[in-house]
Amino acid sequence: MTEKVVVIYSGGMDSFTVLNRAVKDNKEVFALSFDYGQRHVKELEYAAKVCRELKIEHKIIDITSINQLLTGSSLTDEIDIPEGHYAEESMKSTVVPNRNMILLSLAVGYAVSKGAGQVYYGAHSGDHAIYPDCRPEFVMKMNDVCKIANYEAVEIYSPYLTVSKIEILTDGLTMGLDYSKTWTCYNGREKACGKCGACQERLEAFEKNQITDPLAYE
Repeated sequence: MTEKVVVIYSGGMDSFTVLNRAVKDNKEVFALSFDYGQRHVKELEYAAKVCRELKIEHKIIDITSINQLLTGSSLTDEIDIPEGHYAEESMKSTVVPNRNMILLSLAVGYAVSKGAGQVYYGAHSGDHAIYPDCRPEFVMKMNDVCKIANYEAVEIYSPYLTVSKIEILTDGLTMGLDYSKTWTCYNGREKACGKCGACQERLEAFEKNQITDPLAYE
């Protein structure tokens, strides 16, 4: 019997690669996306289209009401998106308080209801400097909790946890993936800005893989 998994799928290039890795691993995939009021909500349109093409069951869950509690992030508040690389101190303004713990908790509940043993999650080493909830120690502790939080143990599986976005893209290109089907830019305008941390890291990954990014930039 095919193993069921839930994939947290934002519509960005990392989770797009994770989603396709799960498919390549012959898992029965249930994709889960979240509208948490992010200004780059455009990524959810990309996620929905990909899931339709792959014929994957996909849910987009509206959790925008939590923004009454989670304030102070440039991704959800009227604060300018900082420019520069992820490693820069200014990028801390893009942290949404406790976001990934909330999303993982919801995904684990969904996994239990579907009889899925794993939740695939696209954290990677490039996120470690700025986002505490993408670090290995966080994932390991969440795993410990998710094994005892329900009668059914659920594993948080992060296939790219210790590798860079460059290596994620390398794996995706090996799988023959089309990254024009992904959205990364934090600004969420008609074209990608090319200046925010998300864009810069994406562009660096394409440059290091000696391939041109198929997205249009301002």
